[in-house]
Amino acid sequence: MAVKLLFVCLGNICRSPAAENLMNYLVDQRGLQGQIECDSAGTGAYHVGEPPDRRMSAAATQHPGIVLQGRARQFSSADFTEFDVILAMDRDNYWGILARDPDRKYRDKVRMICDFCHQHPLKEVPDPYYGGPEGFQQTIELLLDACNGLIDELIDEGKVAAP
Repeated sequence: MAVKLLFVCLGNICRSPAAENLMNYLVDQRGLQGQIECDSAGTGAYHVGEPPDRRMSAAATQHPGIVLQGRARQFSSADFTEFDVILAMDRDNYWGILARDPDRKYRDKVRMICDFCHQHPLKEVPDPYYGGPEGFQQTIELLLDACNGLIDELIDEGKVAAP
């Protein structure tokens, strides 16, 4: 059975859809198809139904083969039972997710995506929404590092079989 990952940011149009699509790309590149399934959501309902931000999509195209797809949706309490690991982009997202789990039943499923970085020292993925193109590119680089680290950990823990 596949490990199901949910990437969560605020509006689900920049960071979390980038993480979802980057992870899907890496899963294909590393021959792990069928072992990892991905989705993304936002803690807020600001952009429900919208595609990924065009600026984030443009930054992703700097890496051949990566295309951002999907439509924004809001995180729901049902996601706790649907997903094995829920990955927050920043501390506000982390606490927003946990606020939907008042009994603390699913707390162990919620992690910070930057905990899996090997090359970048940042502890949170900065929201590039109000910045320039360099912020979107930084987000892509940071998420590539984190997603590769996450795959490595899933392999090390035996949750995913190395190809």
